[in-house]
Amino acid sequence: MARRLLGIDFGGSSIKAGIVDVDTGELTTELESVPTPQPSAPGAVVEAMRALVEMLPSTGPIGMGYPGVVKHARVRTAANVDASWLGVDAAALVEHAFGRRAVVLNDADAAGIAEMQWGAGRGRRGVVIMLTFGTGIGSALFLDGRLVPNTELGHVELRGADAEEWASARVRTALNLDWPTWIARVNDYLAYMHALFWPDLFILGGAVSARFDEFAPLLRSQAEIRPAQFTGQAGVIGAALAAAELL
Repeated sequence: MARRLLGIDFGGSSIKAGIVDVDTGELTTELESVPTPQPSAPGAVVEAMRALVEMLPSTGPIGMGYPGVVKHARVRTAANVDASWLGVDAAALVEHAFGRRAVVLNDADAAGIAEMQWGAGRGRRGVVIMLTFGTGIGSALFLDGRLVPNTELGHVELRGADAEEWASARVRTALNLDWPTWIARVNDYLAYMHALFWPDLFILGGAVSARFDEFAPLLRSQAEIRPAQFTGQAGVIGAALAAAELL
């Protein structure tokens, strides 16, 4: 019998959810989403999530990706969401709201788990870095398939500021950058990541990865570059896969 669990991907601009067959990595429903409330305080986010939970009836534990560092279920950073998340036991918050067990992890780590288990990184050994380009830049670092959690490499300094202030998809939209101009910035960032970690493979994710074919010829790196197989779905799928560990 298939195991189907709810995955939620909480981001700076939207909250996405879907029900995932955790034995195949496939979404069994449409991907539903609601705007992230502003301000994105914990109570408001939980209420927004409630609408998604009602749209997607399910049982069993819930997995949620959070856009920042999560250690032992407790939120440690809040770069792109309301600062009132700092110190919150996010898993306990979700469990109290919905009466079900929950696991909360970094959103890019969740996306990376999906890609390494069922997607573009499946079966790959060596050093793999998953990068998600959205409101910020999320990262997930793997060595021989094992996750090094909470790397948050979008916050390394590049050009005198956080790298995500130079090369995120949000910056591309805000500055109305064409593909060549934006990818030149992405290439700067990839070169810095390569100098630090010497990865064998970069996996590029986030919603922009659905348009990978449009900008792929412009990408430059000594490492192999692949688009995320699950594009904007990876965070939801990975969150559900993390929740499966509670079964």
